[in-house]
Amino acid sequence: MRKYETIFILHPSFEEEAVKAAIEKFKGVIENGGGTVDNVDFWGKRKLAYEINKVNEGYYTLVNFSSNPELPKELDRIFRITDGVIRHIIIKEEK
Repeated sequence: MRKYETIFILHPSFEEEAVKAAIEKFKGVIENGGGTVDNVDFWGKRKLAYEINKVNEGYYTLVNFSSNPELPKELDRIFRITDGVIRHIIIKEEK
């Protein structure tokens, strides 16, 4: 098991329930893929550093998790096909 962290930004037009549902969806992908979610840190709506597709703000969420090396590839695929995810990044934590 390796430790990873991911940050994703959701579109600001999402309602509060939709944001919570998206976070639960991504947690479910990690847990169903054999990983464990260590921490979920919801930062709320923040201004983006630069405009992306005419959007200036979004809902930021940081998730720390442990998993096998194949799970981040699947999580990346899920982020790419999910509507409303503006940006995402998955990083392997160094020891």
